[in-house]
Amino acid sequence: MSGDGSWRRERRRGVATSALLLLGYFVIPLEQDPNGIRIVLRTAATLLLVLAVAVLVTGQVRRQLAAGAPRGDAEAGSLVRLVVALVAGVVAFALADYVVASNRVGEFVGLETRVDALYFALATLTTVGYGDVHAQGQIARVLVCAQMVFSIGVIATGASIAIKQLTARRGRG
Repeated sequence: MSGDGSWRRERRRGVATSALLLLGYFVIPLEQDPNGIRIVLRTAATLLLVLAVAVLVTGQVRRQLAAGAPRGDAEAGSLVRLVVALVAGVVAFALADYVVASNRVGEFVGLETRVDALYFALATLTTVGYGDVHAQGQIARVLVCAQMVFSIGVIATGASIAIKQLTARRGRG
């Protein structure tokens, strides 16, 4: 069946893309910089990245909602793109958290490594929030507020759509 081959191909592509996003997150150089101009430029670039990911995820969610439940090849491609966009959203926020924590001591409590930042972004975006890592400074709190709004408005909707489509696909197959 060509639909199954397309689904497997799209799924492999999605896993590879998600793995590359995570790899990029861990290897991007983000050492502390005493130059104020470069800090501002890095912060602006990080915020632009977060904004771009938010626009991409929102657009994909809108397309999913408008399309209803696509079938076959369209389902494979759109579902995988949605999952990749959701991974990109988590990575973008983890990157933003790490940049703020690295360049502004005291903004976050308990956030010292990239793993800490990824953990915190996932805990925030999934609304788990254990409390061991938390925002203390004003910049960090504004960033976390943006994560919460993104989580409620985009991640929850996108994850819901992805789960519905996966469940519907398993029910049909």
